[in-house]
Amino acid sequence: MREALGPEIGSDVVQAAGEVAAPQRNTRRWIILAILAIVAIQVAAAILVPPFPPGHPGEPYQFPADGMVGANVELPAPLVIYDLTPGGDAEHPREIPTGLVVLDFTISNTLLTGWIIMGIIVVLAVILSRGISVVPRGRQNALEYVYEGLANLATSLGGPQARRYIPIFAALFVFILLSNWSGLVPPVGRIHELRAPTSDVNTTIGLALFSFMLFHVEGVRALGVRGYLGKFFSLRAFREEGLSAGLIALFVGVIEFLLEFIKPVTLAMRLFGNIYGGEVALGVITGLTIAIIPAAMVGLEFLLNFMQALIFSVLTLMFTIIAIERHDGHEEHEVPEGNIAPPIAQGQVAAAH
Repeated sequence: MREALGPEIGSDVVQAAGEVAAPQRNTRRWIILAILAIVAIQVAAAILVPPFPPGHPGEPYQFPADGMVGANVELPAPLVIYDLTPGGDAEHPREIPTGLVVLDFTISNTLLTGWIIMGIIVVLAVILSRGISVVPRGRQNALEYVYEGLANLATSLGGPQARRYIPIFAALFVFILLSNWSGLVPPVGRIHELRAPTSDVNTTIGLALFSFMLFHVEGVRALGVRGYLGKFFSLRAFREEGLSAGLIALFVGVIEFLLEFIKPVTLAMRLFGNIYGGEVALGVITGLTIAIIPAAMVGLEFLLNFMQALIFSVLTLMFTIIAIERHDGHEEHEVPEGNIAPPIAQGQVAAAH
């Protein structure tokens, strides 16, 4: 090749081909190292924190009497590890009240794990933000890379109006992402004190209710109570198009208003179902094959958990943007900073005056 293209061009082509082939070899090496690391972690977890029989944490697991799924996967209801309500003891624990909504002061394993993840986020934020300078360097590059990536994604989806909600969008994404990924790291899910927060429907419902309050409160703040309710119960059609069109518009508005209460349900159930279902599948495969096949399953869950965190945070952002928009044809469009009207448009406006 070098002789056919000439000494200079040939050497450049050979060097470029080597540079292209190098990243492929590096990628293959990292994939192999990741698979070996997953296998090693699974084997170490099976030895150090072995599965326990259902309802009897700490006791040795008997194969196959205790059942594969029951030993690796916890039921949807989280375990209570700290009971803050007086009454009962270790031998005669008090009866936990049941019902749709109960007031009972306890700390579950998913709540404790969520607090640990929040503490990790705070510590990382403090460490990475220390010594911030105008010219980023070192750990500041990692912090700005993550935040700017999320900020660019938010503004590309929601436009200039999304800038106000970038911190909430980023916080939701990072917390949900780490909560999802925590279930893939032993000993989370293998000891009864730790469990992935988003595998508990109570956590996902809490996150969905926060999102629900966010976009409705922001809608009222931006449009006012009358303007926000007018998006659903508009009477303009009665005045402009007549009785029949007004009734149809009012009926459609009532349906849209009722659909607003479905949004938190879909947000909560989508996140919970995917994370808990992934844990069940991973638990079954791990119980049957110990370590080899779960390496591929862990990689798949790693990507799926990332997508679920992104979907939840993006939907929260878009629902908020929709809530603050007007539906009466008089939307206010924000002009990006530094942009001015083109000279031709300015001349046309001056001529019109």
